[in-house]
Amino acid sequence: MSMFYKKDKNSSKRSLFILFFVLIFFGIGVRVWQRYHWPTTTVRLKGAPLELLVADTPARQTLGLGKRDSLAPYDGMIFIFGVSDRYGFVMRGMRFPIDIVWLSDGVVVDIAPSVPIEPGVPEADLRVYYPRLKANTVIELPAGWAEGHGLKIGDELKGT
Repeated sequence: MSMFYKKDKNSSKRSLFILFFVLIFFGIGVRVWQRYHWPTTTVRLKGAPLELLVADTPARQTLGLGKRDSLAPYDGMIFIFGVSDRYGFVMRGMRFPIDIVWLSDGVVVDIAPSVPIEPGVPEADLRVYYPRLKANTVIELPAGWAEGHGLKIGDELKGT
């Protein structure tokens, strides 16, 4: 003998309500995870392995390393652009100095060494750092890294 029971309308509405909120919270959780969990990649520059955060969206590219107290546990950040151009960088929200390295197809085309922070400077007054030549990749590294590793124009980035 089988037992059948009749669901009332309130039970169905309650189930839909619960499902709706579960989906909303799941969606919010995914967005929060995406915001705080950045992809990483490992490359080699001057023979040194670098674990880099990847600024892969316009929002991440705008934020960059701003609002961080240090690079740890990473070695830097990489920005990969689909088109070569003279991409300018500012020290928006930065709390530590960095080296900015511009590359074109994996070859260093310019370096801004030990770029200082600009605390309290309004957005419109931040100094913009531009490369001398067009680039399609930019890497931000700890201040002094380029000099300490003898990095120079013409050096090549290697994937690992």
